Amino acid sequence: MKRNEAYNEFVKGIWRDNPVFVQVLGMCPMLAVTNSAINAIAMGMATFFVLVGSSFLVSSLRQWIPKQVRISCFIIIIATFVTVADYTLLALVPAVHKELGAFIPLIVANCMILGRQEAFASRYPAKLAVMDAIGMAGGFMLALFSLGAIREILGDGALFGVRLFGADFEPWVIMILPPGGFLTLGVILLFFNWFRQKKDEFLDDVAEAQRGSD
Repeated sequence: MKRNEAYNEFVKGIWRDNPVFVQVLGMCPMLAVTNSAINAIAMGMATFFVLVGSSFLVSSLRQWIPKQVRISCFIIIIATFVTVADYTLLALVPAVHKELGAFIPLIVANCMILGRQEAFASRYPAKLAVMDAIGMAGGFMLALFSLGAIREILGDGALFGVRLFGADFEPWVIMILPPGGFLTLGVILLFFNWFRQKKDEFLDDVAEAQRGSD
């Protein structure tokens, strides 16, 4: 496996094919658990563990998994890692586990995770599958943290529970409520798409200038 090929698989999940900002996947936990940065990080780490672990196992066993029952096998593998993540969070950070509630078991139904098994891990070697999983999970965690940090700062005047503003700050309570999640995500998606559009226009201008010089 070429090093740049593995690097490209990693980077695409962070930016070019970000599961949230580009593919718009995993919206349920994205909007439900990002009322604080710590909840967003906990969900991101759980998803990271499940995606990387299941991708490695699916890729390693891809030659022995019958095509007729591959989806069922993928779900069983994913559910195993979700169970491990669920009990680990319960043992280490019970307060955060209580905040996340049923959204940890629902990682099993995250279309991003099952989609990566079907589209990538079941078709490529383990090293490449793991790099793809790390990139996608990293991009998902970045999106969760971005939303959670913005909502906590504006809605509570704090980040990770640390107060950032003085007593005169009036929290935007709506930001830690469900409408605040939709509003914040919409603004981030708008900025992300605007940036990508400007980048494409710049690259088109550069290519046109090069053709003109030739």
